[in-house]
Amino acid sequence: MTATLYAYAFLDEFVLLYPVYVLLFADSGLSVGQISSLFVLWSLTGVMLEVPSGAWADAVSRRLLLWLGPLLGAAGFALWVLVPSYGAFAAGFVLWGARGALASGALEALVYEELERAGAADRYARMTGRAHALGQAAVMTATALAGPVLAAGGYRAVGAASVLAALLCAAAATRFPEHRTPAAPSEGGWAATLRAGFADVRADRRVLGALLLVPAVTAVWGALDEYTPLLVGETGVPDAEVPRLLVLIWAAVTAGSLLAGPAERLGRTGLAVLLAGAALALAAGALTGRPVGIVLVALAFGGFQLATVLADVRLQRRIEGAGRATLTSVAGLGTDVLTIGVYGVYGFLGSAFGHGTAFAACAVPYLMTALALAGARRPRARSGPR
Repeated sequence: MTATLYAYAFLDEFVLLYPVYVLLFADSGLSVGQISSLFVLWSLTGVMLEVPSGAWADAVSRRLLLWLGPLLGAAGFALWVLVPSYGAFAAGFVLWGARGALASGALEALVYEELERAGAADRYARMTGRAHALGQAAVMTATALAGPVLAAGGYRAVGAASVLAALLCAAAATRFPEHRTPAAPSEGGWAATLRAGFADVRADRRVLGALLLVPAVTAVWGALDEYTPLLVGETGVPDAEVPRLLVLIWAAVTAGSLLAGPAERLGRTGLAVLLAGAALALAAGALTGRPVGIVLVALAFGGFQLATVLADVRLQRRIEGAGRATLTSVAGLGTDVLTIGVYGVYGFLGSAFGHGTAFAACAVPYLMTALALAGARRPRARSGPR
């Protein structure tokens, strides 16, 4: 399973269209408003399908969803380059949003339960950390290759490479082991699984706390990532130097993923210290207004990525019922909704005060989360109804 997970993680992110699809939209005649509407459609698709797809993964085969998702993505990428138009782009984003929703929750649940079945659940943090690192390496590799491939064969060549990667990702997913028995139709299907998942949250406050921690840790820095080129540019470096500093940030994020194994011993206080330190580094680096400050921003992003993996580990360890994929998807839904909110807040702060101040302000939620973790009392699970 380890080799399959690593192959899946790399191929899932090895999409040459990622760095150039906005150019494709613009070259096809779309306005900025139309492009923005596509992003909204993409986000809404993920929000609407996140929890139902998680419940479906618990009710049927998780492996089925993991190979079906990349096929939907491949169809969407093919639409973009074969019939470039607003309608095709919109359909492609719906398919891409469905692709992400199908994998969200299903992948974490399958990997954790298969490891648990083999008596190796303690390897989950290390494996998922490495999988995240491989995904980030795939993004950087695809970004480096997109330019030459676009110059040699145009958007169709970039699209063909992206479709091929998605098909290979689907093929890799068929190699995942899955020993669980899906819920029988007589047991209520995915709706019953959804109810069972929420029952676990009501029965154990530790599950609720771990579930809420995932969006609290993941959403803000995940949204800030979209604005890092603007923050780097605000330091005064030439445009040609911006990608180099962005690579520094992604290198730190990759390092954060790889540290997940050794860092899984961190308790609640250790995680609080990690979040507080990363928040302070983010604020200090963003407010310098100089290129050297990006080093601190990179360290902060590496810390946030590490905390993201550790938050997922805490959630998987808390869940004991059959609704593992459901609850993981609920956490993903919270992340999606909070991320959209961060986009709106950042739009105001960045326009009114500049990117450095906006980044620094976004460190405040992490300090609040760190304080909440440090001061929280250890909750007790309830054994029965109130």
